[in-house]
Amino acid sequence: MLWEALGSVVLGLVLSWAALQRLADRLPPRRPVLVTGTLGALFGALVTHGAVGPGHTLGTLLGALVVDAVLLSLLLRPTRRLRRTAAT
Repeated sequence: MLWEALGSVVLGLVLSWAALQRLADRLPPRRPVLVTGTLGALFGALVTHGAVGPGHTLGTLLGALVVDAVLLSLLLRPTRRLRRTAAT
């Protein structure tokens, strides 16, 4: 469980860093994104480990990655240019 937790924290940091690099204009400041990425992956690992049980390290890390991606996507803001169409 310790290696799963450490691996999920590293995955969370890497995913949040990558999100900051690609979507910096649509995300809040750096610190909340990194904290959300780290804690989201740790929470995802905990939930997945509880669901699949011990001995499924790859599955636990995959679940951590999925939960972390979902939580990071909730931080995204809409783009500045919204297209509004006129109703006829």
